[in-house]
Amino acid sequence: MRAVTWHGRRDVRVDTVPDPVIADPEDVIVQITSTGLCGSDLHLYEVMGPFLSEGDILGHEPMGVVAAKGAAVTALDTGDRVVVPFNVSCGTCWMCEQGLHSQCETTQNREQGMGASLFGYTALYGQVPGGQAEFLRVPFGNRLPIKVPAGPPDDRFVFLSDVLPTAWQVVEYADPPRGGSLVVLGLGPIGDMACRVARHRGIETVIGIDLVPERLTRAAQRGVTTIDLRDSGKDTVDAVRAMTHGRGADAVVDAVGMEAHGAPFGKVAQRLVGFLPDALAAPLMRTAGVDRLAAFQLALALVRRGGTISLSGVYGGMADPIPMLQLFDKQVQLRMGQANVHRWVPDILPLLTDDDPLGTEGFATHRVPLEDAPDAYAMFQEKRDGAVKVVFDPAMNG
Repeated sequence: MRAVTWHGRRDVRVDTVPDPVIADPEDVIVQITSTGLCGSDLHLYEVMGPFLSEGDILGHEPMGVVAAKGAAVTALDTGDRVVVPFNVSCGTCWMCEQGLHSQCETTQNREQGMGASLFGYTALYGQVPGGQAEFLRVPFGNRLPIKVPAGPPDDRFVFLSDVLPTAWQVVEYADPPRGGSLVVLGLGPIGDMACRVARHRGIETVIGIDLVPERLTRAAQRGVTTIDLRDSGKDTVDAVRAMTHGRGADAVVDAVGMEAHGAPFGKVAQRLVGFLPDALAAPLMRTAGVDRLAAFQLALALVRRGGTISLSGVYGGMADPIPMLQLFDKQVQLRMGQANVHRWVPDILPLLTDDDPLGTEGFATHRVPLEDAPDAYAMFQEKRDGAVKVVFDPAMNG
């Protein structure tokens, strides 16, 4: 089969690799019909190389049809249409029963000190082959894949793999009061969808902040008040306070993460690690890794006293200088973590109807052949051509 594989910093390729096979009676093989390019894939493209091996298959936002199944799979039939969550979770352990599927005790990577395995996301999370491919082996076939109806286009459902539950969770964790205020930093796929979820849930004042014109325009078209960082600069905090009774936002979502603009020291540190051999870089990142914290620091400045910061942007540093005095003095609550996909499916799936209140069917800006993945990664990282959300179609001809 053809699959998107990692070969080094800013070097992804589409290679021919062995087809996946049934390895356990509860496995299913899914023929991929759509698979997303996530902002966190760019961390692998740029920063997380020490935890990848050449040839690793990337991607964690797939959907498709069941092509084969193990003898113990009774919940699905060949030909069923399914979305595959990015968490590899068993659905039956204590953590999964608490709705913490990203901490699944069956797939936890204890030797790495990390949580549940993830499709296509480094040795830290199990080095499980990912879904930017023509086929994918999916374990726990009776509980992990999400069966969806035939008929509507893939774009209605594919974002159930990651974007929708991640956006839903980050707004749930932010927990602004109905009629309150929410600031979303970063209007990429997760930030954009978080704004949509917040407005759907009745949050009165939703403010989106970014510096990419196409992203700001998309958010504004759906009723979000936008602030362009290129114009507001140091006045961003004052602008938000002017819209929130002088206090700051009830809650702030940081949908940017480790590679924020405006953090030169963190950027240099990440670049230096990238030039080290993996044997040296990996332990350095584990013990002294430094993120670019500009987005987090702005979130702390924007949130009101007693408010909440909810993080969906991925951070990977172990030595980040966190302003604990300011957090404590402002009595700020922090919530974060990988989305627990299955926890939110019952809330989200009823919204994926013909009414399409979250605008899923028009959410992707680019649908491209899988063979075009190298160019798509570069386009997405460079924020070119209005690229906000890219979906690969393995059946599309280049």
